[in-house]
Amino acid sequence: MHLTYRTELADHAPEEVFAWHERPGAFERLAPPWADVTVEEREGGIEDGAHVILRIKVGPTSVRWTLRHDGYHAGREFRDEQVEGPFARWSHVHRFLPREGGGTIVEDDIEVEPPLGSAGAAVAPSLIRSELDRLFAFRYRRLENDLARHAADVGEPRLRVAITGSSGLIGSNLTHFLTTGGHQVVRLVRHERELADDAILWDPTEGRIDAEGLRGTDAFVHLAGEPIDRRWTNARKKAILESRARGTDLAARTLAELDGGPGVLVSMSAVHYYGTRGDEPLDESSSTGRGFLAEVTRAWEAATRPAERAGIRVVHLRGGVVLSPAGGALGRMLLPFKVGVGGRLGSGRQYFSWIDPDDFVALVLHVIRNDGISGPVNATAPHPVTNDTFTSALGRVLGRPTILPVPALALRAMFGELAEEMLLRGQRVLPRKAEASGFEFCFEGVEDCLRFELGRPE
Repeated sequence: MHLTYRTELADHAPEEVFAWHERPGAFERLAPPWADVTVEEREGGIEDGAHVILRIKVGPTSVRWTLRHDGYHAGREFRDEQVEGPFARWSHVHRFLPREGGGTIVEDDIEVEPPLGSAGAAVAPSLIRSELDRLFAFRYRRLENDLARHAADVGEPRLRVAITGSSGLIGSNLTHFLTTGGHQVVRLVRHERELADDAILWDPTEGRIDAEGLRGTDAFVHLAGEPIDRRWTNARKKAILESRARGTDLAARTLAELDGGPGVLVSMSAVHYYGTRGDEPLDESSSTGRGFLAEVTRAWEAATRPAERAGIRVVHLRGGVVLSPAGGALGRMLLPFKVGVGGRLGSGRQYFSWIDPDDFVALVLHVIRNDGISGPVNATAPHPVTNDTFTSALGRVLGRPTILPVPALALRAMFGELAEEMLLRGQRVLPRKAEASGFEFCFEGVEDCLRFELGRPE
């Protein structure tokens, strides 16, 4: 079966687009978030003889897929061919052709033979075509968005950015977004087995960090923290609070005492700072609220003070719900919605402040680059929605009914205090500071974001 996909990039030359594909993180940026794909092994980049081994999870099992690169012509094309994997044959030629009037035509030429011989040939082609249609619609939009973000930053020197929590949902997206833009990432990891040329050790529970490894970095992005989305016991609440305050304090004190270290600390926070405020519009000037999570975020932000006192610019990213099927809230709610038992939570009138992961990582680079930005910055999309509106949008995207609400009483029984603060109440948070500083969101509507992240274009 022969399939060809094309897109036109009017503002980017073939050499620029090809160079993006050669940088670390390009494959990860183009992998669809709805598919559970991990890189098991990689040798080389996209040049002849390089190879990559992928592990693709399919339901309760997984498939190993080994691809070898050849046909490399700098600035023009390269090919990956299956050595071992799920297809009888797979060959994919990536071409980058000059576009009349300037820019690039990206062309993906694929030869694929389904597995299982005649049985596979009877069923698999339509499924393969459908999945590839979804994949390339996603890839081309993300590629165009990323190239535009990096083009706007092209006149600036490349950065060296230290990141905690780099293996998490946000951290991994940020790492690959930065490296495909030509920046260097220094990952802070907790185990010696994870050490690499781009990784240094830290252990916030023991108060240890490789300060020398931070010398020469331009920015420190602190994302690490204990997950908050499990039922809260007293011990768990203590771990949630201490993981944020202790890790942030260690980072802030280290940077304050370090000569030749980063000039900006971007520290994760959350919209929970504002407490639960009904439909009141909230921006960075709004007062703090009540509740356990408001207490946590106040302590989280206060822990950066040693860095502020040392003259380091500090930005608190008060993040909303990051919508990705690869994890977080959206990842957990997909199964009940897919089987038709998803519905609004409680009254459905509580506000849901959300953001697409691509906008989140671009906002991180934006605040690093803009010396005039400090203090709290709401990392949320411009149009928060009620839980009822979100539920309806997700149902439309998945083509499933959303007629079974989950009663507040049941949520309180299942999740206790967590249900009250995270599920049944919300915040209507607006990104005033980001917009005032010139940041442009690629995803302003929640349904557009869901269609992109789930590979379900209209």
